[in-house]
Amino acid sequence: MNEQSLAVMIKPVGSLCNMRCSYCYYLDTPYADGLPAYMMTDEVLEQTIRACIQAVHGPVLSFTWHGGEPAGCGIGFYEKVLRLQRQYCPEGLTIINNLQTNGILLDDAFCDFLAAHHFDVGLSIDGTKAVHDAYRRAADGGPTYDQVYQAAKRLTAHGIQPDLLCTVHDRTLKQGKEVYRTLRGLGTGWIQFIPIVRRTPEGSVTPDSADPAGYGQFLKEVFIEWFFHDLGQTQVQLFAEMSSVLAGGSASVCTMAPVCGQVPVIEHDGSVYACDHFVRESHRLGHIGERPLEEMLSSSLCTSFGAAKSSGLTTECRACPYLEVCRGGCLKDRFAFSSTGEPGQYYLCPGLKDFFSLAVPVLKEAVRLSSLHIPRTEIQRRIHDQLWAPYKGVNRNDPCPCGSGRKFKACHMRWLP
Repeated sequence: MNEQSLAVMIKPVGSLCNMRCSYCYYLDTPYADGLPAYMMTDEVLEQTIRACIQAVHGPVLSFTWHGGEPAGCGIGFYEKVLRLQRQYCPEGLTIINNLQTNGILLDDAFCDFLAAHHFDVGLSIDGTKAVHDAYRRAADGGPTYDQVYQAAKRLTAHGIQPDLLCTVHDRTLKQGKEVYRTLRGLGTGWIQFIPIVRRTPEGSVTPDSADPAGYGQFLKEVFIEWFFHDLGQTQVQLFAEMSSVLAGGSASVCTMAPVCGQVPVIEHDGSVYACDHFVRESHRLGHIGERPLEEMLSSSLCTSFGAAKSSGLTTECRACPYLEVCRGGCLKDRFAFSSTGEPGQYYLCPGLKDFFSLAVPVLKEAVRLSSLHIPRTEIQRRIHDQLWAPYKGVNRNDPCPCGSGRKFKACHMRWLP
C-alpha cells in the first residue's frame, strides 16, 4: 500500500436492479448478514468513505459505484457521498467517482448532477439492438436497448463521454464488426468488451457463454476493424492495455495484472471482499466498521488470493509467449485443462492465443514504428501489406492456405483488412 493510489468498488444497493440480465452472476448473491439486498445506510456509507480515505497512500482515490443498479440510490445518496468526501478528504488527495450503470434511470436531472460533479460513467450496452435485447431484459421482461441507447445520447448531450461496457456472449460472437461499429457510432471514444463465462451447478459451461474459438474470432474481427479505421480515435480497453504492456508499461485492468485483489469490493452491508467475482463468505475480509481497510487488504486471506493469480499458473501458461498480455486470465474462469491435462487453465485460452497471434505482432510493430515518429496512416499501410503478403494471389473461393479445408473467404479472409 506504500505510496500507491487506491481504487475501490462499492455496491451501494447490493444486487438490487431494475433489469434481469439472464447472464448476470450477481442477482442471487447471498450476503453475510443473511438479508436480501437493500440500500447502504448512512452509517455504513460514512464508515466506507472515511475508511477508504484512511487507507490510501497515494495521490488518487477512485470510487466506482457499482451494482446491481447504483443509480437506484438516487441523486440524494450521491450528494451525501460528495459531502462526506469533502469532509474527510485531506489536502493533496484527488478523489474520482465513477458510476457503472445500465442508464435507464438517468434522466436529465441525473445527467446534470453527474456532469456538474465530474463523475465518470460506465454504460452497459451490448452493441446492436438484437444482441442487446436477447439477454438484457427489464424486470418486467421487456427489451431495454432503446432506453439504454437514449441514455448514451443523453449523457453525451450533457458533456459526459461514457465508457461503453459490452458483454460478449454466444449471440455476439459472429457479429464482431456489427457490434463494434454500432458502439463506435455512439462516439464516446472508449469501449470495453467483457466475455461472459458461466457454469451450471454441475460444472458445464452455459450455452450463452462465449466459447474460446468464437471469442478469438470475435476479437480478431474487432481488432482489424479498429486498427485500420479507428487507431488513435477510439480506444478499446483490451487493445489499449496490450499496447501499454508491449510499450514497456503495465496493465491497469485486473485480468491482465500479475496480482489479483487490487480493487477491493465493499458491499451495501459494509462487508469487504478482495474481488467482485468472489463475494462469498470464504473470501470475506471483514466489515468496514470492524477494522481498518488497510489491515484487511494486508491480511493473509487477501494477499494469498492476490498471489494465486501468478502462483496458480499452469506450466503451459508459464511458458506461453503471450503471458505478459494475458497473465492467465481471470481466476474465476480457470477451470479448464491445459494441453497436457493440467487443471487450472483459463477457459478462453485457445481463443485468446489465436487472437494474440494476430494482434501482438501488429501492436509491437505499431509501437516500434510510432517510436520512429512514422505517421499513423503510413503505419496502417505498412501493416496492411504485411498481413496480406502470405495470401498474395489467393482468390476468395480458393481453399484457405492455412489448411483448414474452408474457402479463403470463410476463413482467414474474414479478419484481413
